[in-house]
Amino acid sequence: MPRLVIGQNPCDQVFVIAKGEPMKPTLAPFPATRLRRMRKSPAMRALARQNTLTVDDLIWPVFVMDGTDDETPIGSMPGVTRKTVDRVAKAAVEAQAMGIPAICIFPYTGMEARTEDCAMAWDPDNLTNQAIRAIKTAAPDIAIMTDIALDPYNINGHDGFVEDGEIVNDRTVEALVKMGLAQADAGADILGPSDMMDGRIGAIRQALESHGHQNVAILSYTAKYASAFYGPFRDAVGASSVLTGDKNTYQMDPGNSDEALRLVERDLREGADMIMIKPGMPYLDICRRIKDSFGVPTYAYQVSGEYAMLQAAAQNGWLDGEKVMMESLLGFKRAGCDGILTYFAPAVAKLLNG
Repeated sequence: MPRLVIGQNPCDQVFVIAKGEPMKPTLAPFPATRLRRMRKSPAMRALARQNTLTVDDLIWPVFVMDGTDDETPIGSMPGVTRKTVDRVAKAAVEAQAMGIPAICIFPYTGMEARTEDCAMAWDPDNLTNQAIRAIKTAAPDIAIMTDIALDPYNINGHDGFVEDGEIVNDRTVEALVKMGLAQADAGADILGPSDMMDGRIGAIRQALESHGHQNVAILSYTAKYASAFYGPFRDAVGASSVLTGDKNTYQMDPGNSDEALRLVERDLREGADMIMIKPGMPYLDICRRIKDSFGVPTYAYQVSGEYAMLQAAAQNGWLDGEKVMMESLLGFKRAGCDGILTYFAPAVAKLLNG
């Protein structure tokens, strides 16, 4: 490869010229180059910082349960509770005041409301839809995201209908469309299909357009892996004790990355506005590949298992909880994410707001 050397002094820059490529300086030899110069003080580090975390990057997942003016701790998720609808609305007011742009609702459904037909999933008065309306009244400026999957309402604990031991696709998609329309009717701003059924993005987008919900966004859980990091979440929504079998036939194989790109392309063609990778920290390479390949709004979910292990280590004094919380979220930004769903959102917002 031809080289062009500017000057003869070893402190001078050396440029490599390649046809069709811009000139890129290589580093001058030590001591002309001392990379620590840009790390010597907080001010210098701030000037050189490539990625930053702000409150605008946060989506706060919350769990809603039946009742009034009450909340219940989730044992496997220290610091996280299930809240009644009125308390979720109050939490949304606090989140809005801290500048958190979005809140995501997950319902805790008891066994008495779980059925084979999952009809509660699209009931206008289910917990999710009650919470949407309450938040819209109490904190109208915060964006409301929802979850679209049948597992909170399914007696089998799966994201889709189970027929003869198989999680069926097309019948499930029909139910997901009804679920999404009910949430949009209640006032949701962002729908989050997390089910991983084929064709559900296109079906939901078509239904939204035909029912006057053209401005409702879809944040598709496009690359959702069959992960062991979901355990505490299943406790939180009451699915751990009812799940039969596993979700390997519809969630992604953890060994695959090229498949994620195919899924992203498909979901974008079908009408997704944003893309989600789940879990987060073990799949930062997927975040980077998706962002580099498509350049679309890209998000990751720092899931319950990631949150729980950091909290457990911090509570045992093994890690500095505040520092690892911030470092873990900055890692998502460095990997190309535009935002993160994290249970740390209120604590992070308080820190960032001083």
